[in-house]
Amino acid sequence: MSMTPVLSVELTSMDAYLSLFGANGRNLPMIEEELNVELTVRGSDLLIGGEMENAEMAAQVVDKLIDLHERHAQIDRTTLRYALSLVRQGQLDRLDDIAFEVVAITHKGRPIRCKTLGQYEYVKAIREHELTFAVGPAGTGKTYLAMALAVVALRNKEIERIVLTRPAVEAGEKLGFLPGDLSQKVDPYLRPLFDALYDMMGAESYQKLQERGQLEVAPLAYMRGRTLSDSFIILDEAQNTTPEQMKMFLTRFGAGSRVVVTGDATQTDLPAGKQSGLLQAMEVLKDVPEIAIIKLGQSDVVRHDLVQRVVKAYENYEKTRRISHDAR
Repeated sequence: MSMTPVLSVELTSMDAYLSLFGANGRNLPMIEEELNVELTVRGSDLLIGGEMENAEMAAQVVDKLIDLHERHAQIDRTTLRYALSLVRQGQLDRLDDIAFEVVAITHKGRPIRCKTLGQYEYVKAIREHELTFAVGPAGTGKTYLAMALAVVALRNKEIERIVLTRPAVEAGEKLGFLPGDLSQKVDPYLRPLFDALYDMMGAESYQKLQERGQLEVAPLAYMRGRTLSDSFIILDEAQNTTPEQMKMFLTRFGAGSRVVVTGDATQTDLPAGKQSGLLQAMEVLKDVPEIAIIKLGQSDVVRHDLVQRVVKAYENYEKTRRISHDAR
């Protein structure tokens, strides 16, 4: 049954309409579903039907995004979804904090921006701390944003090299049984890091930096016995480190270095019963003021819409299991 329109918002231009709602209004159902309203476009007006409180939130979102569009902010489906989340929390104005913040520029000239407040706080923490831990589900930009800041630091000559590492933990197959030499065996574990670097700087620049020794991508085991000064060091997939490996890694960096440790506590490939070095380190170091610990959540997922739903479904599943277990 159609809802009687209770509010109207003027759409300033067709360009603004397409930016907010996409071709053929593909984003309209997202607003309708999230806020339980009904939207109808008539000429240059957007009519909003539903409960007054919900209609007012929808109008606020549309007004805010039109304002940001007219100020040349980048508006996409992810921005719209996040605006809907913020308006329910009464924090819609905080979109301004992230709308114009450019973290880095890719080799193709594309600006990399924070998409959520969680990402904004993460980037701020890396800039202000020598050691930052970031935990959160897949798709929250933990590794990608850290990589972007590392490339910026190298371009600005704030550091002399970038060191990227991750533990080579098997997920179902033993390294020794895989074909090829050691490099061919560990490359698949480092592939996500290669992909992000290619996006940031292009394959040619990547190759030159590697040849000059300004860029190193290696398994965590290769860090033992080294001291890394004037470097930007990123430890990815840190949930798969053992406590011993984590302690070894955290004592590797020297003067002038910045370290970022990222991981997803829900996707550990360690043997059953083995404690994650990432979780232990966060507990041990939680009261050290010079160390930042950032926790990203489901609302910070910026991949395909379905990824956010998958993460939410798993969170609900784990919560139900814990409740059921506690009740026994």
